Amino acid sequence: MEPTTTPLHDDVEIGDPLPELTVEVTTTIVVTGALASRDFYPGHHDKEYARRAGMQDVFMNILTTNGWLGRYLTDWAGPDAVLDRLSLRLGVPNYPGDAWTLTGTVVDKRVEDGRGLVDIDVVGRNPRGNHVTARAVVDLPLRKDGR
Repeated sequence: MEPTTTPLHDDVEIGDPLPELTVEVTTTIVVTGALASRDFYPGHHDKEYARRAGMQDVFMNILTTNGWLGRYLTDWAGPDAVLDRLSLRLGVPNYPGDAWTLTGTVVDKRVEDGRGLVDIDVVGRNPRGNHVTARAVVDLPLRKDGR
């Protein structure tokens, strides 16, 4: 999903779903995500350490989750949108071998200070339940007449 256009604020309606994204979680995604975000906690790269800590395997860190959420939202919104805010709550871990599916729904929209803001609820589920629930605010372009 690599959009070349950005929807206008007017083109988006409350209740609109975002396209689903399924990510096959791998050890490489877990480890490189932790390293890229400078999170050196051993539970993100040492399987035996993670197991001693009560986990079934190495597990995805919050910054990797946050990065995938950003990708999901900006893939939908396109190159002229701005991800204005993102708040999230972690749930069950993401482990290598999980199929992690992100879904989103537009829950509100408004024009505020000349900006076309859209609120989106996102859920990321894996076989054990919700890995993450999030609320994002995306700034979409207004029509040329400012609506």
